[in-house]
Parts: sequence; C-alpha cells; structure tokens
Amino acid sequence: MAEILSYITFGITVFLFIVFLFVLFGWRWIMKRIVKQTTKIIFTDSYQENIVEIIPGLKHMGIQNVLENNLRSETGDLLHRPLGSSKTWPHLDTITFIPAQTSPFPVSSEDDVDVSVTIGPKAKKPMKIDIPLMISGMAYGVGLSQQARVALAGAANNTGTAINSGEGGILDEELDTAGNYILQFSKTEWAKDEKFIKRANMIEIKLGQGAKMGMGAKISPKNLTGKARDIMGLKEEEDAIIHEHFFENQTLKDLKELVNELRDLSGGVPIGVKMGAGGKIEEDIDHLLEMGVDYIAIDGAQASTHAGAPILADDFGIPTLHAVVRASNHLRRRKMKGHVSLIVSGGLVVPGHFLKVLALGADAVYLGSAILFALAHTQVTKAVPFEPPTQVVWHEGKFKEQFDVKEGTKGAEKFLTSSTEEIKIGLRAMGKSSLNELSRKDLVSYDEAVAKMIGIPFTFQPFPGKGRNGIKGNGKAQES
Repeated sequence: MAEILSYITFGITVFLFIVFLFVLFGWRWIMKRIVKQTTKIIFTDSYQENIVEIIPGLKHMGIQNVLENNLRSETGDLLHRPLGSSKTWPHLDTITFIPAQTSPFPVSSEDDVDVSVTIGPKAKKPMKIDIPLMISGMAYGVGLSQQARVALAGAANNTGTAINSGEGGILDEELDTAGNYILQFSKTEWAKDEKFIKRANMIEIKLGQGAKMGMGAKISPKNLTGKARDIMGLKEEEDAIIHEHFFENQTLKDLKELVNELRDLSGGVPIGVKMGAGGKIEEDIDHLLEMGVDYIAIDGAQASTHAGAPILADDFGIPTLHAVVRASNHLRRRKMKGHVSLIVSGGLVVPGHFLKVLALGADAVYLGSAILFALAHTQVTKAVPFEPPTQVVWHEGKFKEQFDVKEGTKGAEKFLTSSTEEIKIGLRAMGKSSLNELSRKDLVSYDEAVAKMIGIPFTFQPFPGKGRNGIKGNGKAQES
C-alpha cells in the first residue's frame, strides 16, 4: 500500500512540475492564444451576440442608471440611494476671487483674520461661533452611529463651532461633548422633549432638505436597531416614521405659532427653518419671514442624504449656486440682510466653495459629506475594499463598532481647522482682515452667463474702474 502511495505521490509531483514548466515557458503562447481567440470572437460576432454590445449600452444609459434600474428590477421597492445626486449641476468652479496686489495690498500672514460669525443677530440669545463652518444634521440612528456622532460633536466643540442634531434620536453623550448645539425640530415623534429645547443654542424647524425636499420616510425595525430605538421611543416592531407635516391640515399660521412657542420655551435662542432650494425660493422666503424666523438654512439640489429616492435627488430643486444668489438677493430686497441669517449647504466640499458662498451672501455654511469623509479619514480601510467606506460610520454599518472615536474627532477637527486656515489665507490674499469685509465685489467669473446671473465682472472684459491713463473699463459689476 505504501509503495502505491509513493508512486501516486511521485506521479503528482511530476505532473505539477510539468505544469509549472509549461506555465513558466509557455505563458506567452497561452496568452497569445487567448488574445487571438478573444479578438476573433469580438471582431466577428454580430452585435446581437457580441459582448462589446455592453459598451454602447452603458454609454447610452450610463453605468449608474443601469445599476439602479437593475436594483429596481430586483426589489420592486422604492430605491434608497445614499449621498444624494450624482448629476453635474451648475456650480462654483467658474467663479474666482480678485487678489489684492497693488491696491489694496495683501494682509500680512502675521496679522489675525476674524472669521467669527453670529447667527440670529436679532434673537434674544444669538449663537456666536468662531468659524463660519458648522456640522450639518446627520442624524443618530436614522443615519450615523453613536461613535460617529460623538466624534463630530467633539470636533465641533474643539473648533468653536456648532453641530446640528439631525432628525434622529438625541444622545446624552453627544450633548455632553458638544459646545454649541443645534436642535433640529423635525416631523417626528421623538427629540421634542422640553429638556432638549432648553439645552439647544439654536433650533431648526426642518421643512425639507435638498436631496429629499419635504418628503418623509418610513424606517423598518430591521434598518433601525439597538439603543437608537429606545432613545426614539419605538416599540419592538414599530416603524420609525418621519412625516411630511407637523400638523394635520397644516397651515403657515400653525408654523408661525410653532416658531413663537419654540422661542418662548428656549428662552430666546435663534429659531430658524431648513428647506430644500426650489424654484419658488423667493415665495418660500417670504413665508418664512412671515413666520418670524431668525435664520434660514437653504439646502441646494447637490445636497447629500443617508438614503433617498433618486428622483427627488436628481429631478427636484435648484443648484446651490442659484439658490444662494437668489436667496441673498431677496433678503436684501426685503431689507432683511443682517437681520435674518442665511446658512447654505449642498455640494460644498472644499474651502474655496465655502468662501465663495460666503462672498455670495451666506453667513455660514453647513458641512455634510465633506466632514463625514474627514471623520472616517484613516479608518476607511476597516471597510474597503469589500464594503464602501461609509460602513464605518452608518448606524447600521458593518464596521461601526471598529470606529475609533478619538481618531474620528481628530480627523474632523483637523479638517475644520485646515479649512478655516485656507479661508483666512484667501481673505488675506484679498486684502481683508475680517469675514465681514467680504462681498460679491471680490468675485469674477470666466463664464459669461454665470457672471451676468450673479452680477459680477466677466473676466474677458476690462474690470470696471480706471487704468493708469484714466480710461474706464467697460465691465459691469453690481451687487444685488
């Protein structure tokens, strides 16, 4: 028996050696045969039988559309896409700043630049923050994990800014960690306790957002588990419902009374409204002013969300660029600029974006996706390459328990600090020592249509003013 096993072992060894030699010396011949046969099939099969048919098909429909249609075909359910629209919207990239080089001169890097902001200046208790960047409402349970929320709260506190609760449950750990806290008063049954209202430094009535407009959601028990359910007061098999309205047969009068009630309960902190930017933005703002708000938060159509229907993200709303220009213009027309603060969000991911919307009339910026990826920073490798990086921060993420809170806080904090330093150097380069000195007069655009829409100079035309010989330029600049 042993002799037979010996022969078998020898035979296998010889066979493997021959295979090894064949691969070692024959791989070029093998590859050539494969390429030759594959090329023949591709170049001779009819289109109806050719695998290359997928190329014009994907070009015609788009890879993402093909993917999402297959997901629709698989489930038959409403599709829930994370991180908002992937469309190319009109944006801020064709706008640039005017540098100070001969008059005025740049501000020295040794001189301080004031980038502090006051939100709701006419409120009894305005909210003052050290930087114009705030953390948007990415909710606990509904979106983010406890670890991610606590890390973000720590980063906000360490940089002297504010964090928005979002429409999820409120964590004691988050409240204890945060400095300035914005309570999002949403169309839910939870997070409305008077203790939260009295703790808030600002309250935001959520009417809508850029990626979902005014629509709500129904979250099943399998998609919302653990501690979050207890905090939100949900029973074992109960769906978490985010409604479309605050009141039955809702009216603007109801919302105005809600603003007044929250102002009284909170002791006078700024009360504002968040909404998705729509085509009737001026009319919407008029209604909000009628409600007596202290600030307005506008979410452009590029805004992200944890999960939303693609049709709402892609085919509703107006771009952030258009939204901030129209909103700022309208507040000026209503003589409310400086009385009612404007916060803008949606597709703003780098310091240049942040500073441009501030120049266009925003008082502060909400950060969502940008701060979320900064938060994950070095921890994404816990999920990739087999899962998306957000699996380390989502509440139902497979790797949320591996998320390091201290490391997350450090990443988000450094991103805020670095972005603020870029904003400061941008202001210095324009000859400004304060954010309050910034305006549309500091902008130009190399897109003529964008320049005309905003009311800033088009770079191909001479800048309005006098040259050395006193000859006036013919560019047209105006600030609405």
